[in-house]
Amino acid sequence: MGFFKSFFSGKPENPEAEKQKNDQKNFEIFKYDGMRAQRMGRTDYAIKCFTEALKLQDDFETMSYLAQVYIQTNQLEEARRLLETMIQHEANHTATYLTLANVCYMLEDYPAMAEAAQKAISIEEGNAMAHYLLGKANNGQGDDLMCIAHLTKAIVLKDDFTEARLMRAEALTKMHQYKEAMEDIEAILTQNDEDESALLLRGKIKEANGDADGAEADYTHVTELNPFNEQGFLYLGQLYIGQKKLTEAIALFDEAIDLNPNFVQAYHERGRAKLLNGDKEGATEDMKKELELNPKESEAFNGQYNNQPGGRQTDILGL
Repeated sequence: MGFFKSFFSGKPENPEAEKQKNDQKNFEIFKYDGMRAQRMGRTDYAIKCFTEALKLQDDFETMSYLAQVYIQTNQLEEARRLLETMIQHEANHTATYLTLANVCYMLEDYPAMAEAAQKAISIEEGNAMAHYLLGKANNGQGDDLMCIAHLTKAIVLKDDFTEARLMRAEALTKMHQYKEAMEDIEAILTQNDEDESALLLRGKIKEANGDADGAEADYTHVTELNPFNEQGFLYLGQLYIGQKKLTEAIALFDEAIDLNPNFVQAYHERGRAKLLNGDKEGATEDMKKELELNPKESEAFNGQYNNQPGGRQTDILGL
């Protein structure tokens, strides 16, 4: 009788059950539309879909998708808040803490990054990525010894962990422990002899040890491997300036600027080389271009080149 009554009245026998059924259907529509939009690069629509889905159901997986889109679109505070909500739902999900640590790194909140990484380690002691992120947080806080300790733990857990080896080599280089740093660099280059970051760091160590020819070879190799590696051009040009090879430095920065007309630091270094070479007018033009491209961050904002060899400050007119 109940069936016929609901049929002829046009009303469901159980309105609450019908509502739950419709909510579930709508939730799935929003969730999967959001996933499709995310795959298609429609991040704005994906955020709307995932947000609507979460209004209907606190679904951990949907939260993780939304957090990914927030990170993709550089909405880092929104991503952080959502990840913290996810932790309230599932307090022992290691991947959430690792993602939160990465977001905190992008926000330059190193204490919070360290806290998230430590929580991940407390859940999963053998997680190499968690130890790497903790080392990275220590590095951000200027704690080189703890940075090296946690990176070492990450490398013990994962011997081919290139990022951890590179960061440990950088930390060791800061502490002038060049022999140990070179061991990490050579391990990286054994895996990939074209690793640009390792080659550049090896060049820096050679330069620090007085091997200018070896440093030049490494920097040049990087610019040949990747003509768009700005750091390679900067290091090589700065080496030339330090050696008083000003014509070579200017020509090198000419090439770098031809490849990337918005290369701010190349204008700065070329201007410095021109000033040292007696071309005050050319130096002035490069300083103006630097200021035009980056007025807030420019080193020459005060009209000075502050990285003269020997630390001497010189104004743009060389006076």
